[in-house]
Amino acid sequence: MLLAFVVSASTFLVFSFLHYASKKKKPFRRALFSMAAGLLTLLAVNLLSGVTGVYIPLTRLTLLSSLVGGVPGVGLLALLTAF
Repeated sequence: MLLAFVVSASTFLVFSFLHYASKKKKPFRRALFSMAAGLLTLLAVNLLSGVTGVYIPLTRLTLLSSLVGGVPGVGLLALLTAF
């Protein structure tokens, strides 16, 4: 559990720094939005699993990869589980 917190916090800091370095306004809000978009996409994929047939089990690895990778990370997870 501690590892998941450390990875999440470091991901947030990296995203914040990247947004700050690219001169974006409100880098912390953008970093939180990027991480939340990944989690919401993972939730949407699992809610639509009855229609699409693609189900991503909720484990620490999938949650962390959706936090770190965002929407493209969840897309990659969906692609890996589909084949």
